[in-house]
Amino acid sequence: MAEAADFQGMVHSPARRWLRRTASLVAGAPLLAGLLAGTAAPAAHAAATAPAATGSRTVSVALDTLTPGAPVQGDTLTVSGTVTNKGKKTVTDAQVDLRVGPRLYGRTAIDDAAARSGGSTGDTAPLGGKYRVTLPKLTSGIPQDFTLSVPVNKLGLDDEGVYQLGVSLTGQTSSAPYAQILGIQNTFLPWQPEATEKRTEFTYLWPLISSTHLSAETGSDDQQTPVFENDDLAEELAPGGRLEQMVSLGNQLPVTWVIDPDLLATADAMTRNYQVRNGKDTVPGTNQAMAVKWLNELEKAVQGRKVVALPFGDPDLASLAHRGKDVSGALSHLQPATDVAGKTVETVLHVKPSVDFAWPVDGAIDPSIVDVATSAGAHNVITRSDSLRDNLSYTADAARPIGGGTTAVVADARLSTAFQGDMTVTGSSTLAVQKFLAQSLALTLQEPDNQRSIVVAPQRMPTAAQAQSMARALRGLDTERWTEPSDLLTAASATPDADATTKVPGSGRYPKKLRGQELPTQAFLDIQRTQSRLDNFKAILSSPDRVAAPFGNAIGRAVSTSWRGDRDAAKPYRKSVEVYLRSLTNEVQLIPKSVLTLSGRSATIPVTVQNKLVQGVQNLTLRLTSDKPTRLKLDSGKGTAERPIRIDGGHSQSVKFTGAGNANGPVQVTAQLYTEDGKPYGSSMTFQVRVSEITATVMLVIAGGVLLLVLAGVKMYSQRKRAVARRAAARPADDGTGTAGEPDADGAEDLDDAERTGGSRAAEHTEPEQPSDPTPDTAPESADASGTGEKVDR
Repeated sequence: MAEAADFQGMVHSPARRWLRRTASLVAGAPLLAGLLAGTAAPAAHAAATAPAATGSRTVSVALDTLTPGAPVQGDTLTVSGTVTNKGKKTVTDAQVDLRVGPRLYGRTAIDDAAARSGGSTGDTAPLGGKYRVTLPKLTSGIPQDFTLSVPVNKLGLDDEGVYQLGVSLTGQTSSAPYAQILGIQNTFLPWQPEATEKRTEFTYLWPLISSTHLSAETGSDDQQTPVFENDDLAEELAPGGRLEQMVSLGNQLPVTWVIDPDLLATADAMTRNYQVRNGKDTVPGTNQAMAVKWLNELEKAVQGRKVVALPFGDPDLASLAHRGKDVSGALSHLQPATDVAGKTVETVLHVKPSVDFAWPVDGAIDPSIVDVATSAGAHNVITRSDSLRDNLSYTADAARPIGGGTTAVVADARLSTAFQGDMTVTGSSTLAVQKFLAQSLALTLQEPDNQRSIVVAPQRMPTAAQAQSMARALRGLDTERWTEPSDLLTAASATPDADATTKVPGSGRYPKKLRGQELPTQAFLDIQRTQSRLDNFKAILSSPDRVAAPFGNAIGRAVSTSWRGDRDAAKPYRKSVEVYLRSLTNEVQLIPKSVLTLSGRSATIPVTVQNKLVQGVQNLTLRLTSDKPTRLKLDSGKGTAERPIRIDGGHSQSVKFTGAGNANGPVQVTAQLYTEDGKPYGSSMTFQVRVSEITATVMLVIAGGVLLLVLAGVKMYSQRKRAVARRAAARPADDGTGTAGEPDADGAEDLDDAERTGGSRAAEHTEPEQPSDPTPDTAPESADASGTGEKVDR
């Protein structure tokens, strides 16, 4: 559909066509003379150049290098690689040859040729002669290296364009003792010896993005030492690592840097003291020097270059649009993530980035994704030609206005996906590079008189091998014979092609594979719950910035594009953020109390609030509620009472309420902390108060009892006095041998029963405690729970 005019796109300028026709006539004169002189070539020569029979293809041919990838006149093409006999029988009389296939017209023809295992070079004759390598014996399973060098003028290349190039191995086996092609590997050879009249403006994005490494946890020290989930980032920053290669290679290439600021923040945190999780514990990190070196190299590489900053954490726009848009607050993180992005890049790299671009996964868009992308403040959305499809015979310019002041920057799908395979497999990198160069030339030759602007957006996180292949391909364009370097900002502002589509595809065309990788709706509900808890927590802190940044960034990381297809890791990360936040909020709590006893009409009820945080808390209110205000009233006869709370870090505060009992019995009392806006903070604490009121009737009974005791004492005293008087009166009538109060002959004291009884009772009697006597105040309440049967101060 889109390549129907690939053929007409190969038309050359009139001047060039005239030169070639003249050259053909001049070259044809001696050829005509030769034909008149002889009618046929020798039979032996024909046999030598004839294609060999197709064999069992039991030999693997791998191309390690092909240089130069896009030769010009006067160059020598060098191809090196290995051949490996995969069969069981030894191959004899083997030789490695180069075969030049037909010229390919258009980008679709290149795709078709790449899809065919044998291509069309197997039907062509090898160059033969001295441009081949002979291998007398090829033993099973043992690879052998080869190198072929051929002057370009021996390849028989004619008009500029893309040619197929094959490297074949011919030989024979004991079961097939004749020459046959046992293995062949085809690739592409771009042939553009002169610069095209109009070169394609070529923008290549160079992404610096990584997965999530930082947790929400920080140390309690002043520096808030960060805690890493793992130390995997060190491997990427180490020499030969993925990110180290991206920086060292990108430094030498004409690319637009596309950076997730979270990566910069994480690497910057690694330059100082940091901790790494090790099971339930943490251990000190040791890769500070590596992080410092990487950031220094990156800072040098981006100076004077175009830098685009994605929203902090690289949020998954499609997941937000499809699964999170209906969850309250889910989109509220995007604008702050964009604001933080620019500040982070400028602080760490000392360059001012553009924050005007959004990049959905694989460039796949629909109306809801565009809406979410623009809500973050972006006016440009990077998409791809397999999402925003054209019905044109050529590849149109990247920039497309899609309404609402938004520009879709359409990256070329073929070029963007050129290096997604395993580039560590022998020969795969060379094949990918040659196909990339071929496609770029074919794109330019579609309309050589019309300069277009093309964007390439590769995968977000290329491996080291993929990055090396990408760099090789871009170096193949260094001569700028059909392309010239550009940047993303220039491409986005280019004049759009009036014939290119500007209609955003509907949601039904969004790829099912990508939809299946999205974060579930539950992920956004989890984040909503965590954000609500964080908002409440910040409201009570004297230094909210200590938690706002680490937790805000962690919440942003929880919706990162890097979680795509890795739900098993995404869910535990979200959970760890929520659990850690809950552990901090629980550091401000009410100390549990046991049953309290309220004796009397009024008493003090103490409640202790504890703050184990390193910073103070404020803007809290402690509310005490009686579930039976008619039995137990609090503060001025109400069923509730409140006290403001302000506690320094590492301290507790005992808050006292006045309780008044009106009737005996148990009362449930609930204590709850509230934030300034009336939201409950933390868990409530419920305890029981037993009211034991001393009523007027009870007081009358007690008074009557005391009166009876007094009267009984007076009576006993009177009786004793009369008894003593009687004994004194009767003493003269005695024989004078006894003395009052002395024991008689039996040793018993001469007292009557009443006196002895009265004296005994008087000795046993003690003064009763008066109900009105005050009891001493209790000591200040400790942070521990009250003991059983606690008695409240009156």
